[in-house]
Order: sequence, then C-alpha cells, then structure tokens
Amino acid sequence: MIFIFRFQKNYFLLMLLLFVTEIVIALYVHDTIIRPYIGDLLVVILLYCAVRGLVSVSIIKTAIFVLLFAYVVEISQYYHLIDYLGWSGSALARTVMGIGFSWIDMVAYTGGIVIVLFVERIFARRTKNERAAVA
Repeated sequence: MIFIFRFQKNYFLLMLLLFVTEIVIALYVHDTIIRPYIGDLLVVILLYCAVRGLVSVSIIKTAIFVLLFAYVVEISQYYHLIDYLGWSGSALARTVMGIGFSWIDMVAYTGGIVIVLFVERIFARRTKNERAAVA
C-alpha cells in the first residue's frame, strides 16, 4: 500500500486541539472518569486526525489502523513491554505507553473510533446534500 502525503488543515487543527486537551487532562485532571476514560477515548480521535491530516487514506482504513494500533499498545501493557524495553523509569514512556492493561480502555478506544465514524458519516451526508443543492 502506498501512502500519499496530503496536508489537510481541518484534521490537523483538530489534532492540535485534541493534543492540547490531552495535555490539560494529563496535567490538571485527577479524577476517576475524565482522565482515565475520556482521555483514552480522545487519544484515538487525536491519532485518527493526525493520520487523516497528513496522509491520504480512506476513512475506514484509517479508523481500523488507529483502533488496531491502540489495541496493540494496550496489549503491550498486559505483557509489560515497557519493562522489557527498559523504559519503566521514564515518565514520558509510562505516560505514552501506559503501564496497566484494562478492558475498559479497549472499550474507550472502540468508542472513540465509533464517534469518529459517526461524525465522518454526518459530514459526508452534509457534503453530499450541499453538492446536490448546488446542482
């Protein structure tokens, strides 16, 4: 599969907004719902926007790739990959890779991708309707 790099401003700007939101959550939100679950849900949306903002790949392929990537990262936590790599002393590595497997995280990642597909479908319909109105 060949990737064609194509900058898409709207996805990129949304990715930046989500990145700042994730930083704010990581630094200032210390609760039992937003930080662990909403943060996980938002991170897959952030990754989706990053890919779509830089590479010309279909919506569904991007969604599947991002979801599988998130699952792999979560599964790596189950097998303590961060310890095997010798990165357990790094706060950055622990934040990015995580340190504890959770099925609820897998649900949050799936929910994030469901939201992405729902929003993409709404925008596709809206764009189709706008084109039909012009014609």
